[in-house]
Amino acid sequence: MHISDSVGKSGFFFEGFDKMTHMGFFFVLSVLLFFGKIKYQHTYAFRTFTIFKILLINAIIGGGIELLQWKVFTYRSAEWWDFGCDMLGASMAVFSYVLLHKLNFNEKER
Repeated sequence: MHISDSVGKSGFFFEGFDKMTHMGFFFVLSVLLFFGKIKYQHTYAFRTFTIFKILLINAIIGGGIELLQWKVFTYRSAEWWDFGCDMLGASMAVFSYVLLHKLNFNEKER
């Protein structure tokens, strides 16, 4: 019996749990990167280049993880879907940042 067999039958995990975890972790990573950017710059200024850098950092980390799983840790499987979910989680954080920025900016104009 492998560990993955017992985990899959535990009842807590379900099909797609891995993909949801990828999205969640990269969402949190992106939010923390935005938080660090705001603390470092002492402003909530909206910059497209910052968003590009955060998405690039996420792509490098997510792609690096999948490359490691493909070439180094061969007992793990590398999947394009995992990378896609990584980027989807990062995109959800970017969307949240932009939306909250626009809502905050519009409230200050009134």
